[in-house]
Amino acid sequence: MVNGFNKRVLSVLVSCLIMVNLAGCVGIGPRTVVRDRFDYVSAISSSWKQQLLLNLVKTRYADAPVFLDIVSVISQYVIEGQVQAGALWADDPLGDSQSFGGAGKYTDRPTITYSPLLGEKFTKNLLTPIPVTGILFLLQSGYPADYVLRICVNSVNGVENQYGNPLTGRKGDQDFFRMAAAVRNLQRNGSLGIRGDHSSVAVMFKNLKNEEIANDYMTIRDILGINPQTAEVKVVYGSFPENDREIAILSRSMLQVLIDFSAYIDVPQSDVEEGRVCSSAQSVWEDAAPMLQVKNSLLKPGNAYVSVHYRNRWFWIDDRDYLSKRVFTFLLMLFSLTETGADHAAPIVTVPTN
Repeated sequence: MVNGFNKRVLSVLVSCLIMVNLAGCVGIGPRTVVRDRFDYVSAISSSWKQQLLLNLVKTRYADAPVFLDIVSVISQYVIEGQVQAGALWADDPLGDSQSFGGAGKYTDRPTITYSPLLGEKFTKNLLTPIPVTGILFLLQSGYPADYVLRICVNSVNGVENQYGNPLTGRKGDQDFFRMAAAVRNLQRNGSLGIRGDHSSVAVMFKNLKNEEIANDYMTIRDILGINPQTAEVKVVYGSFPENDREIAILSRSMLQVLIDFSAYIDVPQSDVEEGRVCSSAQSVWEDAAPMLQVKNSLLKPGNAYVSVHYRNRWFWIDDRDYLSKRVFTFLLMLFSLTETGADHAAPIVTVPTN
């Protein structure tokens, strides 16, 4: 049997142990790193995809696209614990008393700062043409040439790409697709080289003694009017070249890319009949199939890569449509190519923990 005095001693010891354990729990910092990085990265990624898809849909409906950049994420955790213990006893066996109490507090204060895309920043990100050097560096990085040229370029030496805007859309020149396919073949065979920096760049054609490579080079040379005596061609921004030793690329702005790809969005026929939106320019896609498929439905899709709710309907990209997912992810990356002179490079995540 434990007498009254031993009980009191035991109560005090238990109280001390509880206080020690709570003190050890205060250092929660390291355990939040993995969770926070994963959760915030996932949340920012999902919201970024939803924002782009929503603006594609809004552009399709002639609504103004609005972008919000995440400037910083600050998440502050506070954990507090308090334990009180006391004991009082007297000679009278019935006169002793003990008391024990505890209190705890946990606080999570996330602070997220947004910056709307307005004024000069709007002009730089949406209206500034994609840098020609950036397009060529994408090719050098291994992105398929026909894929990059179809998305980023309006014309090369006056040879026009297709444009899917329902009002001002146009069919592309067949020569554009032949040229893009030939460039892709040279790229695949390692016969397309790039030399230069962010201010000036040239394209080099190699291994021209190989018959297959030579045929692709001749296709490019004939379509673009390149001097047959040169194997290195300067690349500039513009509609037409200055001479036959130059390639002029008229690149698109991100707003033009949004307008072009918004035409691929499937819209309800009822909205077309009521004049809420133009019908898709299907004739534009006769020469080359759409690169992106965005579906719509009244019910929330169950197998969507990304989905948004707009005008009482769901617009979404099927998670099983690999080509559309690949193109959509590429569109997200293109925004970084037009980020020139921005105030901040990327969202900053700050997690102070107490």
